[in-house]
Amino acid sequence: MTLVTAAGVTAAAGSGSSAGPMASGPAVAADAGAASRPITADAGAAAVRRRPGRPRDEDIDGQIVAATLAVIDAGEEVTVSRVVARSGVSRAALYRRWPSLTTLIATALDVGREVPPEYPADADLHEILLTGLGLGADAVAPSAPGYSEERFRQRIRLVMSDRALQKAYWESHVSRRRVPLQNALLAGIARGELRDDLDVEACFDAIAGAAYYQLVVRGDRISDPAVVARLRAAIQVIWRGMVA
Repeated sequence: MTLVTAAGVTAAAGSGSSAGPMASGPAVAADAGAASRPITADAGAAAVRRRPGRPRDEDIDGQIVAATLAVIDAGEEVTVSRVVARSGVSRAALYRRWPSLTTLIATALDVGREVPPEYPADADLHEILLTGLGLGADAVAPSAPGYSEERFRQRIRLVMSDRALQKAYWESHVSRRRVPLQNALLAGIARGELRDDLDVEACFDAIAGAAYYQLVVRGDRISDPAVVARLRAAIQVIWRGMVA
């Protein structure tokens, strides 16, 4: 549930501004898992699906993703031509690896972010909610190494301008990072610590939504002491409605 940031761009996916099959290729859907049972980390399917044939060259994959991220961070429109120019790979190599420009952009936006590990069975659930927002004893701002608040803001601008990109990023990346916390809450229900009618999806949305509101609506820095205090207070309100 860590949050992060970036600058401003219009994704070209599905807009007709890029040539070839990537302009209209499908975004890969995924099952985020039912709220009533434990979820697996691969419940959100990877945006990039391997195809039959010769093995993929991971170095070329990395070049393409890095070039896409460089275009995004430069505040430029993401097009196949720009990605090819920056990466030095051919259009054919790019088309073989991503079914659409949308899924490539989603992959680039996720660089530097990983699915967190599962929480221990005896973990303090209240503390988990705080640390999930970077408000625990060892952290202040919800961020990931190498993923700045500026890139986070850039990601928000991109996905809000393109619903297909928004869905692709959610289904293939964001939904997977929710899994450990959702499983921890399900375990808390099973132990009788949390209400047995608790909707873990709704709880996650409420907690994450409080943080996003500070950044996206209020325009505040998540590390601001006043913001930290508001988030702690919001989590406490949500927590009181969760406990059995």
